[in-house]
Amino acid sequence: MKLMTFLSDFSNKSNYVPQMKGVALSMADVKIVDITHDITPHNIREGAFVLQTTVPFFPVGTVHVAVVDPGVGTTRRGIVVTTKTHILVGPDNGLLIPAARYLGDFTVYEIANPNLMLNPISNTFHGRDVFIPVAAHILNGVIFEHIGPIINDFTNLDFGRFEITDKTITGKIVYIDNFGNIITNIDGFKLRQVLSYDKKIMLFSGSKKLEMPFVKSYNFVKKGELLATIGSSNLLEISLNQGDAGKKLGAKPDDEVKILFS
Repeated sequence: MKLMTFLSDFSNKSNYVPQMKGVALSMADVKIVDITHDITPHNIREGAFVLQTTVPFFPVGTVHVAVVDPGVGTTRRGIVVTTKTHILVGPDNGLLIPAARYLGDFTVYEIANPNLMLNPISNTFHGRDVFIPVAAHILNGVIFEHIGPIINDFTNLDFGRFEITDKTITGKIVYIDNFGNIITNIDGFKLRQVLSYDKKIMLFSGSKKLEMPFVKSYNFVKKGELLATIGSSNLLEISLNQGDAGKKLGAKPDDEVKILFS
C-alpha cells in the first residue's frame, strides 16, 4: 500500500488541504493520512517537532509532505530528504531536518525538475503545485536523481543541547501541547540514569522557582499540582495534573529550564 502523510499550518477550515489531496489522488493510487493541519501559522519549529515525533510510527516507505512555509515564492528551495525508512518532502527551511536526523543517515535533493511539478505553479501555493506532485512521482517510482541534485547546504534546524550532571539538568522548552504540557529537549533515557522517580526537584524557568515531584505519570500527584515526568516522546515534561502548566508558568518554546535535584 502506498502511503502519504500531510502536515501543515493551513487548518482544516481552508480549501488548501483538499486541493492538495485532490492532486495527490489524481496522480497516484495512495492512502493519505493527515498528521495535523493545526500547526501555529508560520511556526517552523513547532511543525518540525511534531513531524520528528510522528514519522517514526508510520510504515517503512511512507512519503511525508510537510508544508509550514513562510518563505513560499521566494528563492528558498524545495527539497526531498531520503532516509533508510522514510522520505520527506517540503521547503528548505529546516522543517524536515530534525525528523531526518532522528531517522538516521539522510540525503537531501533539491527539487529542480519542472516536469515533476504542476503547470502553472502558483507563487503562493507550492504545497499543491510542487511538493505534492513530487511526492506522488516518488510513490510512482521516479528516480531521485531525476528530481534534482544532491545538496549539502540545506537549512539546518535543531532543538538545542541539554546538559545533565549529577546535580543539575539544563535544557530548553521545545513544544507546549494542547494539554499545556511543557515538553523539553531533555532525553528521558539519560535523565533516568541520574534521577529516580518520586524524587523532589527544583525547577527554575524565567523568574519562577518551583518545587515538584518527578513521577511516572500525571496522576501520581493531586489534581492541580505540578509535576515532572517523561512523556511519550521520551522527553522530560513539566505538567499540571488536569491543568495547563504552560499557562501557569507563562512558558514559551525556546525558554531555558534548569532543574536542581539531590
